[in-house]
Amino acid sequence: MFLLKKRRGFTLIELMVVVAIVALGTALAALALRDSDDAALAREAERLAALLESARAQSRTAGVPVRWRPTAGGFAFDGLPPTAAPLPQHWLDAQTAAVGNAPLLLGPDPVIGAQAVLLHRAGASRPLWRVSTDGLRPFAVEQVE
Repeated sequence: MFLLKKRRGFTLIELMVVVAIVALGTALAALALRDSDDAALAREAERLAALLESARAQSRTAGVPVRWRPTAGGFAFDGLPPTAAPLPQHWLDAQTAAVGNAPLLLGPDPVIGAQAVLLHRAGASRPLWRVSTDGLRPFAVEQVE
């Protein structure tokens, strides 16, 4: 008579099910975490740079001056031609604000003056991101140290 020894341990299927459950839990936890304030502000700065370049192109195409200015709830583009597609006028995150209220002149000349706008989050002690141009190059985003 042979005595069979019972093996102990987990099967490969059981281990794969556990790994899948852990991976699913980790993915859900990562999705549930909110973006950091800095990442959200960086996204807003990149979006603003793209909007400023779009308005600058529309200004040059139509040959009319376009001005960007911050407002209480966001920002405004003054002087866009009526035939142009309207540009957004609010921040994606309500905590974002521009420092000061100096307007930016975006055209119609191909070369504009050096300009910059500083963005910060409400409650922050200092601006964190700068959207600027030297007048020749497109608007660029940089973090303020």
